Formats: sequence, structure tokens, C-alpha cells
Amino acid sequence: MRIARRVLPFLATPAISPALAQERRPLRLIIPVGVAGVTDVVGRILAEALQNQLGRPVVPENIPGAGSTVGAAAFHRAPNDGATFFIATNNHPVMQAVYPNFPLNPVRDFTPLALVGSQPFALAVHPSVPARDVPELLAWLDREGEAANYGATNPGATNHLAGELLKQLTQGRFTVVPYRTAANAVQDLVAGRMHFTIDSPTLLAPLARHGRVRLLASSGPAPSALLPGLAPIGAHVPGYALTAWQVLFSRPGAPPGMDTQMRDAALAALAQDATRQRLLTASVELWPDPSPEAAGQHVAEEVARWTPIAARIGTG
Repeated sequence: MRIARRVLPFLATPAISPALAQERRPLRLIIPVGVAGVTDVVGRILAEALQNQLGRPVVPENIPGAGSTVGAAAFHRAPNDGATFFIATNNHPVMQAVYPNFPLNPVRDFTPLALVGSQPFALAVHPSVPARDVPELLAWLDREGEAANYGATNPGATNHLAGELLKQLTQGRFTVVPYRTAANAVQDLVAGRMHFTIDSPTLLAPLARHGRVRLLASSGPAPSALLPGLAPIGAHVPGYALTAWQVLFSRPGAPPGMDTQMRDAALAALAQDATRQRLLTASVELWPDPSPEAAGQHVAEEVARWTPIAARIGTG
């Protein structure tokens, strides 16, 4: 994945209209996952950068649960006055596939403003697992069957999709264990109560450096500089590829001026060296084209790709 290296003309710092500049009411950024996961980290970096751009407070608020549906529902309950925004990740396009009774459509009921970040996940095992690469892990999983457990956040979360994709492509029999947050799952991985997971290097890489987990592979379609020395899972499991991502959304019917202001502020913030560096330090890459049009196309493609996979793990 290429990282944007220059500021495009349409990413220039936005001019703030006098009416909006006088408005100092805090903006609210709903993050539909728990604290410490990659989307939480990205959301908080973005909130600070947006605050600097807009000259008004942008307050991040974690509302996790049920594959982002709890946060998405809270987003839609808020007044649609342009003061509340939403940052979503891979579980967003599969909300209705995993939870068929959930009323919000991931495309129709959300207005994309910017593609924010992208990150390959890492396949990690507890040091007690006798595997040093993906083929050895697959052989061990075949021997262990359901006794081997995989830690995932609630149904539809990114690392849950990562594990289910591996299970479906390899016809594996390992047990997927749900956790409320990625941090909870990783805590059990470190403690040895869980055997392996596929999750953010933001969480896993520091633990690997201290020998508390072992990284075996990356989840992306190609090797990544963010995970040096790790081959993609897809090199051994044909068809496997997953990259975590974040999109900033508003809602249909929000005041157009506020949407335009937030869009321009987000694009300007993502073009700044300071924001780019903070994201890279968190092992997050930027999209070459972060525009609303690219964001909308990406979400639609993710819906088409993941819906058939996620429907097999629906909770009803």
C-alpha cells in the first residue's frame, strides 16, 4: 500500500466560515469499539487533528458492542444537527449481515466524509503454541481441532472476521471465543488462556518485542513495511487478505455546511505531516486518495465482499 507523500490541492487547510467559526459547541466523534484497539487510536488521533483544524473541541466517545451496532445506533439517535460524527471500521459493512434485525443500512444510512487509515493485522500465537510459521500453525490446528481457541471481539468485529475467514478458507475446526474488546482478547492471549488471534500490530507488536506473543504472518494482500519480515497469510492460504480500515461518516440530512466543513478539515488534517507521523507511529498507513468518493466506493466494495462471509456467522 502506498502512503500519500504530498498535499494535493484539494487538501489545503479549509477556510472556516464566520458563522461556523463563532460556534464553539463541542463536536462529538463516536468510536464504536473499545479503548486501545486500532480504531480507537485512530479516532483519537483524528479527533485531536480535527480540533486543531476547526478551532473547536472534538470529543471522542467510545460506545462499543455488538459488532459496532451499539455505537451506530447511538450515532443515529443523536440530533442530526452536524455536531455528531462517526468513525467506523471493517465491522461496519457487515452489520446487517451479522445482525439481520439491525435496521441501519451501512451504505444508505451513513455519509462518507473521508478514508482515514489502513492497517494490516498480525497473526499472533502464545509462545506455548509449537508453530513458527503459518504451515506449522495450520498443522497444529488440524491436530488440536476444537481444543485450539481463537480470541475475537464480538461478532462482526474486524478480528472476528479475520478469524472466520481463516476458518472458512482452511476448513478449520478451532473454537472462536468472543471478547468484549480487542484488549481483553489480547490480555488472555498473553496469559495463555487463548492460543492465537489476528489483530492490530498496534496491540501485538510491543508484546512480540518482549517475547509475550509470537508473530507469524500479516493479514494484508502483500508484505507490509509495518510488519517487517512477516509474509502474508495469503502466501499459504490462497484467497486470504484482510486490511483494517477506518472511515469518517456523517448522516444523510445533516447540515451541508457542517458536512463540508468536517470533510475539508479531515482531508487537511490527513495531509499534515504531524498527523501522518502519528498514524505511522501507531502502525497505520494513509490512503493515497482519502476523498469522500473513494470512501464511498470502498465501503460499497467491502459490503459486497464480506456480506456472504459474515452471513454465515450471523447471530439473528
